Amino acid sequence: MPPVSLLNESPKKQLRVAIIGQSTFAAEVFKLLQKDGHEIVGVFTVLDKGNREDPLATIAAQYGIPVFKYKTWRIKGIVIPEVLEQYKSVNAEINVLPFCTQFIPMEVILYPKYQSICYHPSLLPRHRGASSINWTLIEGDTTCGLSIFWADDGLDTGPILYQKSFPVTMDDTVDTLYNKYLYPEGIKALAESVNMVASGTAPRINQTEEGATYDPALFKPETHQIDWSKGGVALHNFIRGLDSSPGATTFIKPQTKDSVDEASEANIEIKFFGSSLWQAEYETRGDNLVIPGLEKPAVIHEAGLLITANDDVKLNIQRLKVNGKMIKAQNFFKANEEKVSLELTADEKQFVESARDIWKAILRIDIEEDTDFFTSGAGSMDVVRLVEEVKELANIELQNEDIYMNTTFEEFCNIAVLKSRGCSKNKEIVYNGVEMEVNKMKIKFPTQLFINGEFVNSDSEKMLTLINPTDESVICKVQSASVNDVDKAVKAAKVAFEEGEWSKISARERGQLLFKLADLMEQHKEELATIESIDSGAVYTLALKTHVGMSIDTWRYFAGWCDKIQGATIPINHARPNRNLCLTKKEPIGVCALITPWNYPLMMLSWKMAACLAAGNTVVMKPAAVCPLTALKFAELSVLAGIPPGVINILPGSGTVCGQALADHPLVRKLGFTGSTEIGQTIMKSCAVSNMKKVSLELGGKSPLVIFEDCDLDKAVRNGMAAVFFNKGENCIAAGRLFVEETIHDEFVRRVVEETKKMTIGDPLHRGTAHGPQNHKAHMDKLIEFCERGVKEGAKLVYGGKRLDRKGYFFMPAVFTEVTDDMFIAKEESFGPIMIISKFSSKRVDEVVRRANASEYGLASGVFTRDVSRALELAERLDAGTVFVNTYNKTDVAAPFGGFKRSGFGKDLGQEALNEYLKTKCITIEY
Repeated sequence: MPPVSLLNESPKKQLRVAIIGQSTFAAEVFKLLQKDGHEIVGVFTVLDKGNREDPLATIAAQYGIPVFKYKTWRIKGIVIPEVLEQYKSVNAEINVLPFCTQFIPMEVILYPKYQSICYHPSLLPRHRGASSINWTLIEGDTTCGLSIFWADDGLDTGPILYQKSFPVTMDDTVDTLYNKYLYPEGIKALAESVNMVASGTAPRINQTEEGATYDPALFKPETHQIDWSKGGVALHNFIRGLDSSPGATTFIKPQTKDSVDEASEANIEIKFFGSSLWQAEYETRGDNLVIPGLEKPAVIHEAGLLITANDDVKLNIQRLKVNGKMIKAQNFFKANEEKVSLELTADEKQFVESARDIWKAILRIDIEEDTDFFTSGAGSMDVVRLVEEVKELANIELQNEDIYMNTTFEEFCNIAVLKSRGCSKNKEIVYNGVEMEVNKMKIKFPTQLFINGEFVNSDSEKMLTLINPTDESVICKVQSASVNDVDKAVKAAKVAFEEGEWSKISARERGQLLFKLADLMEQHKEELATIESIDSGAVYTLALKTHVGMSIDTWRYFAGWCDKIQGATIPINHARPNRNLCLTKKEPIGVCALITPWNYPLMMLSWKMAACLAAGNTVVMKPAAVCPLTALKFAELSVLAGIPPGVINILPGSGTVCGQALADHPLVRKLGFTGSTEIGQTIMKSCAVSNMKKVSLELGGKSPLVIFEDCDLDKAVRNGMAAVFFNKGENCIAAGRLFVEETIHDEFVRRVVEETKKMTIGDPLHRGTAHGPQNHKAHMDKLIEFCERGVKEGAKLVYGGKRLDRKGYFFMPAVFTEVTDDMFIAKEESFGPIMIISKFSSKRVDEVVRRANASEYGLASGVFTRDVSRALELAERLDAGTVFVNTYNKTDVAAPFGGFKRSGFGKDLGQEALNEYLKTKCITIEY
């Protein structure tokens, strides 16, 4: 039967319409008919479900239209007289049945002048009956459609008024067909059909019985059972045909990854959702799931449940409902999973409360966090209503399956917020971790690798043992990444860069995600600072201000840069008689590797990664093996912020295995490293040999600090001590050598020693502590050896330089004088709280500049003087990436940071840092 076209014109007259039915669909038909000028004289619908009124009744009441609610229209096949009289009282000219689950007597159907028209979601006469959309898919139809027909005393057999057809793909489900075609087009078709009746143009085309089918309703459980003897395509069609409700069902024996309990009399009911035909050519690895009726076991793998039908056709299942609980298919064998709630912004909290009102309006009950949408009485039409109302409220595009997968109010809000952040999947943050009560708070952090948005164990099963430097106790063991783990992480980062959501969102949206991440770090700053203290020995108050505080500032700074990265237009010679346009684009490099040191674990991560992500790259990061915990906590926060999977990957591990694998990997296009010059040289060599990857290196330092006699001596002493002892001397720009003018030398030393003796050395978590333990034992031993060598070479140790007699890696800050330029301690970096003081004369400024520049390092330098001309002269002549004048350690997120010579090249922080993670493309156009 050919489709009947509609006339898209206004009706010649307005009709008195009675709407008989229910659901949001019917409510939308109500609104459209009113818009077209028809008079709705009565609405006839179902009884309330508890406190919940049908949407059609609600909208009618809002417009003051009489509403009649009936449990049934007839008893024992005979119309109820009172009901019939009530119906007749509205004096309708036509009945419109948009969606009706009740049997309407013929006395009602035929009573109006123009009788009754009814909507049916199939191309009649095919798929008559109550489950027509389901059967369209189950039968494998390539075309679906809708019909508006004149109701008669048969079952969907009346004459056709209008039909429209649509294509069906192998990926379509009940929800997709309904949402794409049958819902929006059905509403319009019913309204236009009423207009055609009003205009006298509505046809009555008798249905043919050729090709007619009547399909049974899929209400009974036995109709949902999967027949596993069928081929793979038929199985796929059956599962997708029952996809939104009630679900294709089977029963299996209780089983684990390793065995099936065949002796058990119990059966586990499983419903299947989200079927797709599997196109991959490779074998999928995973855990076997034995399903009775299948010759081969199904495989639970990272993308779902892979079923091999008995004809060897494969289909993949995304979701399972196991004994009534919906889960992701890949999580079937996972028990005791812990979900971490999202951290919400103020706007998101407001959305949650508005969503609570929507749920309350639908369910007519008070809504708690654990209120279950379906347990509280919601049905499939309520799902449609919820999706539409959330779209109208916050412009968030949810799918029906989002509701089925997230049935409690809390789960629903999480997925809605994630969608609003640009993340389509409600990732469960599941990890093996440690929970501790420390620093008068509870802290919690993961101990696994973070790859592709998930915490996972290492392939190698090797572990890193982390020691608290304060008391030498074991904090925990952390997974150590293998070469294969590095490969997985790099490939995940590549997919995220080229195909994932990160590659699709705008620069401004990228910035919004980074701002959210910074906000989460702010909310968790006390926990992050505490973790940094126990893991690296950082003094808590310093960690709060600098380690964590500056990290947050860094993320916010670079979040602001995301939508300000731009190229230029360049005037070039034209190829006459044509003209040319030349422009440049700044583009992200791709997959970047970052290797960071142990002195500022979170801050070094932030300095590099914030610029890297702001530029649009993806990252695989190896934190220092001795203190990776804040990096892993940061990974958890990144998921809560909505950063898509694969964008950030964190791999604790050794430098020789994990670090080397990153330097060698051919898919890594940029490597940023902070650490020793010797390791930097190895990395640079590996990057060149592997694939000429771009490199930036922030390496060792022996920063000179020149103090003239005309300085503010109090300030010079205070800043000189901070230049050496800040963060226990574990500071890449620490003043490795002080040149103090001979006229103030002795007084300077006296004051330094006096103030150093006052320093409170102890537990970094105590608020009065000024100096905590060194990061790890090997480093403390190196500092002791450094001091011993200085004494042996003839330098004078005027204070400290030894381990304190207490538990923990506590080292007494050292002060050396009478240090000559040829001594080891004058040339090499200690990376600890060891002050090296030498004299100079202001009469020989050229000489002190030469001595300051004699080092092969060039990271930082400083000068203290009241003479502005002298300060500017030294600032110009000192060969270092940073020169401090009358201050020290004054870094800022907006100021570039990086060194010269053997201190490396490339910049962290500031606008210049972005260039380390961008490539410039030149485009020339002729026209």
